[in-house]
Amino acid sequence: MIIDIHGHYTTEPVQLFAFRKAQLSDENATLAAISDDELRESVEPNQLRVLKERGGDLMVFSPRASGMEHHVPDAGIADAWARASNDLVHRVSQLYPEHFAPVAQLPQTPEGNRAGVIAELRRTVTELGFVGANLNPDPSGSWAGKPLTDESWFDLYEVIQELNIPVMVHVSTACNPNFHTLGAHYLNADTSVFMQLLQSDLLQRFPGLRFVIPHGGGAIPYHWGRYRGLSMRNGWRDPSELLKNVFFDTAVYHQPGIDLLTRVVPSRNILFASEMLGAVRGADPETGVEWDNTLVYVKSAGLSGENERRILLENALEVYPGLAARVPAVS
Repeated sequence: MIIDIHGHYTTEPVQLFAFRKAQLSDENATLAAISDDELRESVEPNQLRVLKERGGDLMVFSPRASGMEHHVPDAGIADAWARASNDLVHRVSQLYPEHFAPVAQLPQTPEGNRAGVIAELRRTVTELGFVGANLNPDPSGSWAGKPLTDESWFDLYEVIQELNIPVMVHVSTACNPNFHTLGAHYLNADTSVFMQLLQSDLLQRFPGLRFVIPHGGGAIPYHWGRYRGLSMRNGWRDPSELLKNVFFDTAVYHQPGIDLLTRVVPSRNILFASEMLGAVRGADPETGVEWDNTLVYVKSAGLSGENERRILLENALEVYPGLAARVPAVS
């Protein structure tokens, strides 16, 4: 069995976009009814088809990351938007329980909206059976806030530990034109958060936290020696000590990148992911392989059978314990 831990609902029905437009236009925003058939039509020819064609079985599925738009300051709008987005992901997972397991969008704002975030996290996990959440380390979209290691986040971390779920570090839309959302902002965040963790004692304070850093960890595997050297110079822990709590996914879109990831990061800390349907679509003209068909790259990385199985299945079950209960097929 193959579990893809990074998929997004990027083929949403048009009613959701109309709702968001009304929200941002200060109109009386009401989400129009969306039928089960419309939901089926949105995923069957898209995520579900691609997942099956590539040999995958189960996708950990969350709302569109760039659409979270946490830079919008109104907490009420953020709460309603997260609830609407999460409810649709939940419905998809109910229609296809053997293929989709839901992960939550949190109603973050630049000021935090911590009460709303915690309420939605509890609702989605305890009432709806979500197996994790996406956590934006930069709700402002321009790096104006405090790092994830600041004590202002601690009340949220207490709840995350209590619920025993992982969080994927995932920013949303960049508000600074210096940073392309998909090509720079996402990867900057992956790299920056690892550095924040390296400088702090957060994971000693909250040993039950599990962070999944997507997109292969940004620049982390490529610059592992830099982080080791900085740690020695500054008296920090060795970066390998973070690997009790920090994991990386395989949303890396070429063979040399996957090869590097699997040689630098231990196999127990790598989870299979494609991020489809996401940032990069189409095929590499040099190889004919679709950019986000990361299964091809993983299987060509020269891994042992044991390590390949860890990456494709076993690590996901350990990092996301809710998967076993959510989908009996993986129990």
